[in-house]
Amino acid sequence: MDIREVLEFVDQVVYDKTGKRLNDLQRGIIEGTLNRQKYAEIADIYRLSEGHVKDRGYELLQMLSDVFDEPVDKHNLKSVLERKGNLNITFGDNNISNIMGYINICSDRPNPTPNKSQPATHDFQRDQYQAKIEMVGKLRQFGLKDEQIAELLGLTLEEVKQVDSED
Repeated sequence: MDIREVLEFVDQVVYDKTGKRLNDLQRGIIEGTLNRQKYAEIADIYRLSEGHVKDRGYELLQMLSDVFDEPVDKHNLKSVLERKGNLNITFGDNNISNIMGYINICSDRPNPTPNKSQPATHDFQRDQYQAKIEMVGKLRQFGLKDEQIAELLGLTLEEVKQVDSED
């Protein structure tokens, strides 16, 4: 699994417990925290004030504390996610290692039986593709080459190269 899948895991757990989805800033705060970024760095990426990002980060960590039923802060987020999702999260040295594990989360909300006869919606597929495209710039910041990014995200090399390198 990659960072996108970690974010999907957290989003699903939050949705199962609260009925709400993570927004872009919340996803960015989680990703930045896992990458040991300071709130000021995250604020620069989203072109927001550091104070605003700190406030939203505090609210997010409180929500995650409620969702995971244990205290969550910037310093223990990784270990909480690893424990709760049986994940192995490794970021550092400009390498992104796979996040592997089986996700087993109990929900407070009833889980309707999905209708597997219906294919994934076009909107979902478009959003999923867009998320991959948005990730290209972030992965370049980690020092990955376009070929590595294409392989990691399951995109063609041409699709990756079309993304402006200044993202």
